[in-house]
Amino acid sequence: MNPSRPPLHAICPYFAMFPESFVREKVETYTKKGDLVFDPFCGRGTTILESLLLGRNAAGSDINPVAFCVSRAKADRPELIRVLSRINKLEEIYNRETPDPWEQERLLLPPFFRRAFYHTTLRELLFLRDSLNWHNNRIERFIAALILGSLHGEMDRSSAYFSNQMPRTICLKPNYSLRYWKKHELFPKKRDVFEMLRGKAAYRLHGIQNIASGEVKLADVRKVGSHFRSLWGKVVLVVTSPPYLNVTRYEEDQWLRLWFLGGPPHPTYGNISKDDRYVAATKYWEFLRDSWTGLAPLLKDSARVVIRLGAIGLNENEMSSQLKSSLRSVFPKARLLGHPKYTEIVGRQSQSFLPSSKGCMFEIDYVFSV
Repeated sequence: MNPSRPPLHAICPYFAMFPESFVREKVETYTKKGDLVFDPFCGRGTTILESLLLGRNAAGSDINPVAFCVSRAKADRPELIRVLSRINKLEEIYNRETPDPWEQERLLLPPFFRRAFYHTTLRELLFLRDSLNWHNNRIERFIAALILGSLHGEMDRSSAYFSNQMPRTICLKPNYSLRYWKKHELFPKKRDVFEMLRGKAAYRLHGIQNIASGEVKLADVRKVGSHFRSLWGKVVLVVTSPPYLNVTRYEEDQWLRLWFLGGPPHPTYGNISKDDRYVAATKYWEFLRDSWTGLAPLLKDSARVVIRLGAIGLNENEMSSQLKSSLRSVFPKARLLGHPKYTEIVGRQSQSFLPSSKGCMFEIDYVFSV
């Protein structure tokens, strides 16, 4: 692996439940080259990409379209020359359109969008939103993933984002954002989306285009076995981080990225999944048991399962006990390898925008043999 390679994880920095180094350590410890690594909650695709970089086979799934788009873009990377060619062609098509048909579309959007993005930037984003076939075209999916990673962020710290001042990890509700911008007299800056995409593509694909590809599917973890029948009994290692109990609702927090992928221009709840946030512990552990059941057909005998978990409203002992119970209800021989690793969470980015918010305060890492 080239230690100087760009941080491709930054293609989209949300869902950041564990860093690259965490995955590398687990993959190197519990697998050998050619083994299959799987992540059923693949989020931003860290498990899949790092496994591929280490010479392993890798696959994963996620029910969230944003996670699927980003993870699959990392797992199945196109050639840089083809990405740049497509960006150039899209820009050519956009510039041929006169009068600009996306100006009317821009004016029909809620007020949030007109304060979130400079007017020419928003028109370019609207064109790309209408044009990119991210579901089926690997080149256009990679371009869409680049856009998702830069759609919003802290403009006072970096010119790498398209938006007015926002957290890069989540998108706050429209009315809160409007009040925040008005209070601080913040306005978006002009960004050339096409030019930025060319630079981002070259940076993200540098030095990693020749590694093997992985497989990612848009799928509910509880049905993942039926989506990956060719992988039954082949997974040697799982490295994953399920949704945390009572911590976040991905559909709500990623609403602006979901909008870019074709969703409505406002937060939604329960349209994609009713399981991305549980507030009742009983229902949460039932969900995890169902998740392990869905995953079970893929696992090889004596596979290892690495889990990073957090919660609000549970202490360390209760969380560890319930997690063990959920696994053993599906894998009776499951045993914990070593002691769980407890880590406090500090410096959550959203606190600077929502100082009164209370998030998850700790995470625990577990390794099981099943």
